[in-house]
Amino acid sequence: MRSPIRAASLALAILLAAPLLRADENGESLADHEFRRITQEQTTLLADAARSGDKLDEEAFRLQVQSLVHDYERFIEANPGYAMGYAGYGYLLWKMDMRKEAVGLLLKANQLDQNIPLVKNEIGNYLAEEGKPLEAVNYFMSAIKLAPDEPLYHYQLGTLLHEARDDFLKSGEWTSDGIDNDMHEAFRKAAELAPDRIEFTHRYAESFADMPNPDWEAALKVWARVEDQARTAFERQEIRLQAANVLIKQGKFDAALVLMATVSVPELQDQKQKLVALMPANGGK
Repeated sequence: MRSPIRAASLALAILLAAPLLRADENGESLADHEFRRITQEQTTLLADAARSGDKLDEEAFRLQVQSLVHDYERFIEANPGYAMGYAGYGYLLWKMDMRKEAVGLLLKANQLDQNIPLVKNEIGNYLAEEGKPLEAVNYFMSAIKLAPDEPLYHYQLGTLLHEARDDFLKSGEWTSDGIDNDMHEAFRKAAELAPDRIEFTHRYAESFADMPNPDWEAALKVWARVEDQARTAFERQEIRLQAANVLIKQGKFDAALVLMATVSVPELQDQKQKLVALMPANGGK
């Protein structure tokens, strides 16, 4: 499972989320200071690369990444028990698509410190992408336990349960209702924790349709919230079609027709007509 949602700079998140400053009366240790320097350079480099897009100077970027790799190698050699060193290095290699090498470092970080939620999350991502959802789910749930207020972890758990539903059922350890309820709750929690993130609220709204007995009234309220977050006419009208589909499922055909009448974007007309075809020939009459 390649998650559609990735933190813009997980290195920065590592800095903020982990207890990096194990300071004594003399202040910050040399190891803490050096690790902070490396991860700050990493955060800046990755952020600058993201902003550059197609204009990125690939040779200069490669040389800067290589310099960071050397810094991490020296740091880990000097501080073999420093868990966050492996975590930061692992994330850098992950961003460079060196996933097998990255996960080895992340596993080492997890071995040294069982309480780093971002490490749990990245290992879960790797296992999910490798087609091992039953192993991945335990790491995602551990990340949630350690950092229950991080919406991304809830979102990724919901995505895993949805995409690997058959695998969970075949294991015999999960029931159909259990998977659906946990999936829906995970998306609800992500939307609750990050109500301004349309990708989370949109997926929560969609998840009602995956439930055996959906609360369609609640779904309509969530779709209304998602429409408020939409930035373009296309997005708003696409969301109205989603709401119209809910109204059709409720048998509220007149209301669905009124809502669909506001959809004028040419690219959505085929989708609109498919919904019209689901209703009785005389609409709600």
